[in-house]
Amino acid sequence: MKPTVVLVVLSLLLSVIIGVALSERNGPSVKPAQGVALDDSPLIGLSMDTLKEARWQRDRDIFVAEVEKQGGRVLVQSAGSDDTRQIKDVIALIANRVDVLVIIPHDGAAMAKAVALANKAKIPVIAYDRLITDSELSLYLSFDNVKVGEMQARYLVDKLEGDRGKIVRLYGAPTDNNARLFKQGQDNVLQPLIEQGKIRVLHEDWVTDWDPANAKKIMNAALTKLGDGFDGVLASNDGTAGGAIQALKEAGLAGKVIVTGQDADKVACQRIVRGTQSMTIYKPIQHLASRGAQLALMMARGEPIVARGAVHNGQREVPAVLLEVIPVSRENMLGTVIADGFHARDEIYQGSSGTDD
Repeated sequence: MKPTVVLVVLSLLLSVIIGVALSERNGPSVKPAQGVALDDSPLIGLSMDTLKEARWQRDRDIFVAEVEKQGGRVLVQSAGSDDTRQIKDVIALIANRVDVLVIIPHDGAAMAKAVALANKAKIPVIAYDRLITDSELSLYLSFDNVKVGEMQARYLVDKLEGDRGKIVRLYGAPTDNNARLFKQGQDNVLQPLIEQGKIRVLHEDWVTDWDPANAKKIMNAALTKLGDGFDGVLASNDGTAGGAIQALKEAGLAGKVIVTGQDADKVACQRIVRGTQSMTIYKPIQHLASRGAQLALMMARGEPIVARGAVHNGQREVPAVLLEVIPVSRENMLGTVIADGFHARDEIYQGSSGTDD
């Protein structure tokens, strides 16, 4: 089998097709783990950063169900946000002779070693949702993360009267390349306004491991320094938004300042209808996970894949499939995440007149 990824670059009215050929998979030199049944169905290895968040549990369940529906099998490993453990997980998946390796990295730079190990075993690698930098990746599947940041910042700016305001910024994990892409998108919107003196960033920091507890500490530090002298919190995901909102609640400010988010987590959507969080970004996980499963199976079966984008990962232009995202607020909650069945209406609106958790 010789799986091929074709990168299609659109420029004006011309389409240039660049063929990116992956090495023929003759099979890794390692032996399969004892007790693993061998058959002709494709075997996909899924190495996950964590399963602590409901979002990643959803990704896993949809991905596994789609692969099995199409006649494949999945081996899943979760690293608990530990780089050393994730490398060991990848080694175990390689030892089980997976046909394709799908990685959701904890640290995009650290997982370059995992890609090198897979390449040595002639196993193609798909980076799922988070880019793996400085590596010979086969494919990158994610959402347009720069656009996510732009949507977050644009919502915040639009809500500030006259494009003027004082804000706190909570970036994501410094180990996650996506966090830098979100910041890049935010900067695209904010930087011109900052240079014009319309927006002032009064406090900012990176949130280690996307941990809500770390976000709360940063927000507490901002409150100690600023009191109530700010208008909004530009939080890069729903977890960090939740940590910030807990600090705001303790200070009597929950619902009084704008707070952004991302992922459309159930608790975040509940906060939005209650008024303590202002918005989130809905990234259709059903589409992402299903598409990831389909692409992994196509690659395992040697079928050609067309990627209409590319992302430079520090070493090469990686063929990329980037999906669209949707901003969600109280006004369009029913027509987006609930209409799609991402969350049930009763789950989101129950007790919406109460206080935030």
